[in-house]
Amino acid sequence: MLDATTGQNALAQARMFDDAVGVTGIVLTKLDGTAKGGIIIRIARELQIPIRFIGIGEAPDDLRVFNSVEYTDALFA
Repeated sequence: MLDATTGQNALAQARMFDDAVGVTGIVLTKLDGTAKGGIIIRIARELQIPIRFIGIGEAPDDLRVFNSVEYTDALFA
């Protein structure tokens, strides 16, 4: 699970966590704030880890299956 507000440090965190336990998917949280989470694209590409879910709020219903088209549209909106 990565926090969208972490920024560039998220790549180092993801790499260390993957080395330690082997990551099978990424959940990006806190996309309801000002953060856009663009680093997630680099993490997914470099570490070959699929993005599974995004969190857009604090409630359990705010966890959504990742949709690359919707995410890209929102990133560049």
